[in-house]
Amino acid sequence: MQPKKVPLASLSPVEPARRLTRCLTPDPVTPSPSKFLKVIQETASLQRRARLLDSSSHFSYVSPLPLPFPYRIDYPDEITDKREFIEAWLSHREATEPVDRAMPLGEHASSEKPLLTKYASEERIQERLLLGIAPQCVEDCFPQLDIGDAIEHIGKPSLMGQLQNEVESSTDEHKVKARQELLDILSGHTVLASFSEAPDEGYAPWSLRYSGHQFGQWAGQLGDGRAISILEVPHPESPSGLYELQLKGAGRTPFSRSADGLAVLRSSIREYLCAEAMYALGAPTTRSLALTYLPTLPVHREREERAAIVTRVAPSFLRIGSFQALNPPEQMFFLGGGQQAPDLDALRILGEYVSNKVLKLDVKEGEPWAEKLVMSTARSNALMVAHWQAYGFMHGVINTDNVSIMGLTIDYGPYAFMDVYDPSHICNHSDDSGRYAFRMQPTMIIFALRGLLSAMAPIIGAEKASGKAVLPQWNEDLPDEDLSDWTKSGLAMQPEMEGVIMSEFQAKYHQLMRRRLGLRLQKKEDYTEIISPLLNILERLQLDYSSTLRTLARFQPALLQESHATELQGLLADMNTTSQCANPKSSGDAPSNSDYWMPWLRKLAARIEEEKAEWTTTGNSEEWLEQRTKEMLLANPRFILRQWVLEEVITKMERDPVSGKVILAKVLEMASKPFEPWGGEGLDEKDLDEEAKEERRFCTLGDQSMLGFQCSCSS
Repeated sequence: MQPKKVPLASLSPVEPARRLTRCLTPDPVTPSPSKFLKVIQETASLQRRARLLDSSSHFSYVSPLPLPFPYRIDYPDEITDKREFIEAWLSHREATEPVDRAMPLGEHASSEKPLLTKYASEERIQERLLLGIAPQCVEDCFPQLDIGDAIEHIGKPSLMGQLQNEVESSTDEHKVKARQELLDILSGHTVLASFSEAPDEGYAPWSLRYSGHQFGQWAGQLGDGRAISILEVPHPESPSGLYELQLKGAGRTPFSRSADGLAVLRSSIREYLCAEAMYALGAPTTRSLALTYLPTLPVHREREERAAIVTRVAPSFLRIGSFQALNPPEQMFFLGGGQQAPDLDALRILGEYVSNKVLKLDVKEGEPWAEKLVMSTARSNALMVAHWQAYGFMHGVINTDNVSIMGLTIDYGPYAFMDVYDPSHICNHSDDSGRYAFRMQPTMIIFALRGLLSAMAPIIGAEKASGKAVLPQWNEDLPDEDLSDWTKSGLAMQPEMEGVIMSEFQAKYHQLMRRRLGLRLQKKEDYTEIISPLLNILERLQLDYSSTLRTLARFQPALLQESHATELQGLLADMNTTSQCANPKSSGDAPSNSDYWMPWLRKLAARIEEEKAEWTTTGNSEEWLEQRTKEMLLANPRFILRQWVLEEVITKMERDPVSGKVILAKVLEMASKPFEPWGGEGLDEKDLDEEAKEERRFCTLGDQSMLGFQCSCSS
């Protein structure tokens, strides 16, 4: 049964007992939504000014306000109080004026009164465009959401970049209004809130406080400097779950430091596409719902660009850095930042919330939970990084504030997918030391988990000592000796934690690689005999990672017979040309490419024959081999979100976002269905239409100069 469709402002938030803002501690400057309203009406700069929050705080209420920064204020010729004028200027732009929520109800709409009110301001005159909506995210996370004619409004996906001019705007008033409401809220123009003084009714957007290690160095308080969560909605299939909507690039927060709180179009496109691409590859990840564009809002990076906002979706955006902020490894103060003193009871509050409401650990009331929390996060992040390594994904910035407590890939910055296989490749040009190189990613996840364990160690030790969960104010009047002993006791589990990470990582990585190679049996020598030698060949011959593995789906043991020599040579030629890099090993007296491939292919062939019984259901050997090929094609993507693809899409979108959005929609479609035979795979090019030819081009390695491209952190 299809759920009733309701526009975004009519989605009901989860019940109060599960709301982050009810379970955790707000910034005491704005302790409730009603007090937050008073602040932004009278002293709005408090929520736009970078500052250290109280040590007990987990978050701060803050609403979207995408503006250039430094603020462009035209002062009158005569001004008596400049500070007062600035406060009034900001307050007039805050969303404090109720917007008429009356909206014609569609056929499937709910008639229930929305729990939240729409707020805006007459001073919010920012032009806004809807550039993208992710259909799969809508279907998976918000099947009850009425997006109106948003998909039709964007246009038919096409790499040719041609708008379907014959398709006119919808004449259905409800659909148009639903789409406009979606755009208004997701662009930060309209804010959903309830400023009721009743605790269970109050609701307002928020940003998280967290700290972290950046490139191995402690950076103090960081926090959501440009991310603002606007709503928590019940999971459509799991009543105990939820999805949180977050706007990235929606303006300054108390955590923005010297930055503007904005995001540029190019980085927003990258995150919008990659989150859905990773989900389609099976990797744990945040999701993307929409991409909105603010064409009149300038953003200054290496050059002047224009602003965009990506709407991210996740069950939780809490990070390891959220815990580190409450029990930091050191206190420091410097220009533009610093770090508060530890607050171990705030750490307990966060831990209890995460254990019960986020991770949903099997812990009875009063039982110890801290060790289970750390081990759960260790396991989930091990599984996440196994997916990264199996599919050649490079995150680029695995700082502890970028590592999810749920093991989700989060914060897509200077990421890349592997082209020519190079385990030492560094995708982030700011990473001079290679700290986050591809081969280092599992090690960096361990480093991050050590940070979580270090923060949680005193609670783990205290619970070990008593056999019970710590109680409120558990550390009050606690002797330093006890705290030190408990911390040491908690840290003693580090070898066990790291052992679990490596075992979980290896098991999942081997499973994924076996699937990519069409192997069903699990053998202890798989890595040393099959997987590692294959990676060595790819590195030695400088072959493309993804396309070589997909080409291997055509290999069958019969190709090693002399009667199939020509066919085998064709397969080898295809694999050896999956890279456009010149191979310095292939000339002179050096071994030929087939000398590298043949011993490994013989081992693979023997292994395939061993597994015949795992596949055979009819006794027909051809059928089981065909089934194996089909399964390999469903595990090895035809389309990868390569750097050259991203750069081309970004260039076209920056040049003309209106016509470029159909290209963006098509790339999103390809990224969301990466295993489809895009571009008429296997067909003669002369039989393809122009769109299919473009699809085929987008499945290639592109220009050689883009292989191994390093991306900037600046966004």
